[in-house]
Amino acid sequence: MAKYSAQHRVLIAVDCIIFGFDGAELKLLVVQRALEPQIGNWSLMGGFVEEGEDPNDAASRVLYKLTGLKDVYMEQLSVFGRPNRDPVERTISVAYSALINIKEYETQLSDAYRAEWIPLKDVPALIFDHDEMVAAAKVHLRYKAALHPVLFELLPEKFTIPQIMALYEQVYNVELDKRNFMRKLRSTGLLVKQADKDKEGSRKGAFYYKLDQETYKDKFSSFLHFIPQP
Repeated sequence: MAKYSAQHRVLIAVDCIIFGFDGAELKLLVVQRALEPQIGNWSLMGGFVEEGEDPNDAASRVLYKLTGLKDVYMEQLSVFGRPNRDPVERTISVAYSALINIKEYETQLSDAYRAEWIPLKDVPALIFDHDEMVAAAKVHLRYKAALHPVLFELLPEKFTIPQIMALYEQVYNVELDKRNFMRKLRSTGLLVKQADKDKEGSRKGAFYYKLDQETYKDKFSSFLHFIPQP
């Protein structure tokens, strides 16, 4: 097959921004880079798209290779293509983001590349333009979470109101009014109150809730507006 003449080689990479919640803190999954340049520095999970490979498949392959995580739904976020973003060679990166419940995947996490969950507020400087990718993913997450109940995907099967509130506060880096937040949350019809309580946080305890799966499916694309200004 004929090739385009007088064209320069450009590499295509994928980078994965994986947010996770462990019931108390919102975290980012990062790994120490295993090659030069910036070997040993913190990085997102990334790698090159192979010949004949779809970027979506490449993102899943790279994530599994570096972390052991599989069957993680990742959404294509954006393309990062500043000419000098990679000091070695011209590389365009397709960034993907995902939200997961850390406890559901903790047994899958591989020690091979020493991937680590770091609280989002404590994430160190990352290589290349990965900080920009994380910032873009946070903006996208905040916008989606203001309009749709996507953050529920980070919660365990049974959860408390304080857990949900802590998650929203960490995503938006704000302090929410508890009474107003609870009123909006209950008005959605998404929650099913359980008989048992979580008593780890206080003697009185907080009731557990479960997600009404049917209501969740119906309202996933509706505008719930938990946060006034996404």
